[in-house]
Amino acid sequence: MIGALRRVRSEMLGLNRRNHAYLFAYNPRAGYRVVDDKQATKSALDAGGVAVPALRDVCDAQWRVRGVMARLAAEREFVLKPARGAGGAGIVVVVDLAAHACDVLAGTYSSGGRTDRLLVEELVVPEPVLGALSWRGVPDIRVLVFRGVPVLAMVRLPTRRSDGRANLHLGGVGVGVDLTTGRTTFGVRGGRPVSDHPDLGRPLSGIEVPAWHDVLSLAVRAADAVRLGFLGIDVVLDRRRGPLVLELNARPGLGIQLANRRGLRPLLERLAAQSVPGDVSARVALGQALAYDCGSSR
Repeated sequence: MIGALRRVRSEMLGLNRRNHAYLFAYNPRAGYRVVDDKQATKSALDAGGVAVPALRDVCDAQWRVRGVMARLAAEREFVLKPARGAGGAGIVVVVDLAAHACDVLAGTYSSGGRTDRLLVEELVVPEPVLGALSWRGVPDIRVLVFRGVPVLAMVRLPTRRSDGRANLHLGGVGVGVDLTTGRTTFGVRGGRPVSDHPDLGRPLSGIEVPAWHDVLSLAVRAADAVRLGFLGIDVVLDRRRGPLVLELNARPGLGIQLANRRGLRPLLERLAAQSVPGDVSARVALGQALAYDCGSSR
C-alpha cells in the first residue's frame, strides 16, 4: 500500500509543472481571451459546430436591463450568468432579475471586478442517470484534453454544501470516470474519498455515463475550436439535446487526479512524445488506449 501511494504521488502533476510545462507551452495567450469570456467561447464553439446551450439574450449596460427583463417576461425558464465570471459565481436560475443583472454588469462576479456583460442562456435539464446523483443543480463532466486528446475525466456533482453547483472548490463531489468504459470509479470531496453522495446517500461508483463516446468526441472538437493545447472541457447531458459544452477552462484544476486516483504526468509525458492523428475518433481512441496502457503498466 505504501509503495502504491508513493508511486501515485510521484506521478501527480503539480501546479508549477502544470503552468510551466503545459499551460505556457501549449496555450497561446490569445486563446485565453476567448476562453475567459463565455460569449466569445460560445461564438468559437458555434463556428466549430460544437453544441452548446442556446444564448437567449445579452445585456451590456445597466440602462438596457429593463428591456431585457421585459423580453424575459415571456420566457418560462433560463439561466443568467456573467460573461467573465469564474468558479460558478453569479450563475442563477431563479433570482430578483433586475438587481442581479445590475450586479453582474457592475463586475461583482467578474475576475478583477471589471465591468461585465449579462448572458441569458437556455436552462439545461439534466438527463436522469447523472441527474439522480445531483442535489438540485446540474451535474457536468470535466474532460481534460491535451493536444486534442482526452486524458482524464470526472463527473462533478452538486451538493447541498455547494448550493447546487458542480464546482469542487465550493463543496461539489468529483467522481473519476474510466476513460475506456465510461463507468464511474472513485469519489472525492474536499480532498477526501467518499463512496456515496453526501446528501442523497447514493453510491457513486459503477455508474455508466450515458453517451460516453459522444461526450469525449464533443470535448475534443471543443478543444479544436479554440486551438488550446491543455484545457478542461465541461460537458453537460441535457435530457432533450444530449451532450452540450457548458464551459471551457484554460487553467484546469488538478483535483481530477484525486478523483481518478492516478497522476497526470505519465499520460502527458507519453502524449507529448508522440504524434497525434487529425481525426476526432482516432484521438478519442488514442486517449482511451493511453489511459489503459498507463493504468495496466502500474
